[in-house]
Amino acid sequence: MSAGVLLDTSFLITLVNAQRPHHAIARSHYLHLLNSGVPMRLSSIGASEFAIKQPLTELALNNFRPLDFNLVHAHEAARLWNALRQRDDGDARAVVRDDVKLIAQASREGIGYLLTEDASTLLKYCERLRVSGHIRTRAIVLADGFDPSALREDGQRDLFAGAESKPPGA
Repeated sequence: MSAGVLLDTSFLITLVNAQRPHHAIARSHYLHLLNSGVPMRLSSIGASEFAIKQPLTELALNNFRPLDFNLVHAHEAARLWNALRQRDDGDARAVVRDDVKLIAQASREGIGYLLTEDASTLLKYCERLRVSGHIRTRAIVLADGFDPSALREDGQRDLFAGAESKPPGA
């Protein structure tokens, strides 16, 4: 599995905004992926969410491989939505639906990882679907720090990586 990494909207926002707490971690991930030749996929869904508040031209678009949302992805998103059965109280339906669409795209395209800052919905639902056996895609959340071993297919993590990359007080 691992046809690269799908970048969530929250990752993109953090990457371009140096004022965000996890900016340095997002930048480390981005540079590592770029220098390692790991394909960074940009979903049309993530791009549309990003463009609501800032122009897409703020992204280095030539470094991303576009991924259009199509009927195959729509079918997979519906399957995953139904597998979840319900969303948690307080989670906005529209947010969860977009997250499930991104998860479905990653799963259907054989993309092993989703890079995100969103631990409250995307990470939570991705893990729920992965643990229940519906998908193999794993979410990597910026709050965990930068650890290049997070992209290992066997799930093994470097014992000491990430600790020095976490923001103060984390």
